[in-house]
Amino acid sequence: MKKIIFVGDSTVQNYPEDENKRGWGQILPSFFGPKVECRNAAAGGRSTKTFISEGRWKKVLEGKPDVIFIQFGHNDSHAKDKPESTDASTDYKEYLEKYVSEGKAAGAKVILVTPMHRRYFNSEGKVKDILGPYAETMRNVAKATNTPLIDLHQKSRELLEKLGDAGSEDLYCSATDRTHFSKKGAIVMAGFIVEAIQKDIPELKPYLKEPKEWPE
Repeated sequence: MKKIIFVGDSTVQNYPEDENKRGWGQILPSFFGPKVECRNAAAGGRSTKTFISEGRWKKVLEGKPDVIFIQFGHNDSHAKDKPESTDASTDYKEYLEKYVSEGKAAGAKVILVTPMHRRYFNSEGKVKDILGPYAETMRNVAKATNTPLIDLHQKSRELLEKLGDAGSEDLYCSATDRTHFSKKGAIVMAGFIVEAIQKDIPELKPYLKEPKEWPE
């Protein structure tokens, strides 16, 4: 049995069935077969910094996972006076390096996932790149540490700019929430991750399956 754990924030976490909100970590297990055990450790409001300081990362490692998917950036980008805030070029980078080194030292395969775009557009219909510095730092850390990277930042940009503001509204949980996904949006994000696994992470490819149904 291969044990996979998802680490991240509210765009990854699980939600109650009666909420019109889903994280991709709630959907992705449906793409894996019976020889995979998935656990979603993601928690809303957390950043690379606070996920560690609250002891959540320690618990992930104690679970002895074979694979760890890690996505942070949304809360790291908050105002500098917020406790969860990090700087993309300094401590965010250092925390990512810590996740990678400690995850690998624990025997896990670490997979970094860049933070997807929030649904904000400029007057020309282009997505506002609010999280760009964080995504770029994650790409650089992945390259420097020879760690697999799934670029949801790029994939979500392409999708949002193709669909436009009105056309992408149903991917999100409400018209006013431009960060969190509906079930449909989370399925799309999870699908991007599966595509990347099929293309770039061959050791996980045999564990994939086509979902017969989606979690509510």
